[in-house]
Amino acid sequence: MTDGNQASIEPYTVPCAPFRPGDTADFGGPWTEQPGDLNRPDITCEAAQTQPHAHGLIRVLNDEHVASGEWNPNLDAAQLIRGLELMMTLRIYDDRMIKMQRTGKLSFYMRSLGEEAIAIAQTMALDDTDWIFPSYRQPGAQFVRGRDMVSMICHCIGNTEDNIRGRQMPVHYSWKEGYFISISSPVGTQFSQAVGVAMASAYKGDDQATITWLGDGTSAQGDFHYGLNFASVFKPPVILNVVNNQWAISTHRNLATGGDNFAARGLAYGIPSLRVDGNDFLALYSVTKWARERARAGLGATYIEVYTYRAGGHSSSDDPSIYRPGDEADYWPGGDPINRLKMHLIGIGAWSEEKDAELAQKIDDTVMASYKEACTFGDLANGPYPPASTIFTEVYETVPWHVQEQREELGK
Repeated sequence: MTDGNQASIEPYTVPCAPFRPGDTADFGGPWTEQPGDLNRPDITCEAAQTQPHAHGLIRVLNDEHVASGEWNPNLDAAQLIRGLELMMTLRIYDDRMIKMQRTGKLSFYMRSLGEEAIAIAQTMALDDTDWIFPSYRQPGAQFVRGRDMVSMICHCIGNTEDNIRGRQMPVHYSWKEGYFISISSPVGTQFSQAVGVAMASAYKGDDQATITWLGDGTSAQGDFHYGLNFASVFKPPVILNVVNNQWAISTHRNLATGGDNFAARGLAYGIPSLRVDGNDFLALYSVTKWARERARAGLGATYIEVYTYRAGGHSSSDDPSIYRPGDEADYWPGGDPINRLKMHLIGIGAWSEEKDAELAQKIDDTVMASYKEACTFGDLANGPYPPASTIFTEVYETVPWHVQEQREELGK
């Protein structure tokens, strides 16, 4: 309603998902952004100089799986094959674990289907002692750093060899030796924690950076802004990633930001901001290496939107067919990260379909053997489980009197 002096005011609205079950998904067709569109700026650049990178899309592999452009990291074939093997390992491991959950052998599980390149490519671009503050879909970082698969499965089962002693939900991994910090169920807290650890590293003079991820939905929470604000003010060596995989459980990404995209939000905080194809292994590696170089030079934080698609459900408790078209993944223009890297390797003569099938079988055999070995320490149905006394241990250096009193009441 207007009186001649007032502008028309739009009515209050709640954003809706662009397509629902029964609709045809439309992501706009093939991407118009090409690998050579965006330059690789000097690491000393100001945030304003990355405005094109925040509003565009950094790619290295084109739709024909050919690498080009300034962002091409020019990795050799051995490094690319290792990346492919690690991504295949994560996918096959996930497939086996979700099947075990469905048959009652695990209580809960979360897959990284379609997002395997993210943690693997980005962790490969880091130093081995850089701190990792993951969200749910970065377990692949542990594979990069060589964590034993049996140990990971023992945690998921919650048996006597669970290194967290039953204190966390399945897939909420923590691994001190790999600088891999426990996943947080109240999602978002890892942003502030990662910035704090990066500030401590800088204060101590350590050459350590910190990397963290959260999802598009979580970026609507205060923790996101707290982390960005502290990173902007104190300029610690931290890499902040928002993984825009289109869905936050059952709510579409358009409920999390009213701006052009997620990457552009970093510019307001004065932080160099990049938007990268999250299904392009080479692009992910390259932008993370660039951010790590900035951190090493004492130039502060880098903020990245990882543009990808969650091909599976949010977790084993989720049924995505309720809120999105069943064939939605078929219309995602970013393709499959594993297939894209495989086809690139085949294209340069470093891989073949035969080698790929052999590797897949070898990995599957390893996963099954690891599960059987993990079950020798206890299974979900029969135990043995970590003893109740573990709730009193590994928390306090000096046990407070009231905790000791509770322990004595338990008889432990």
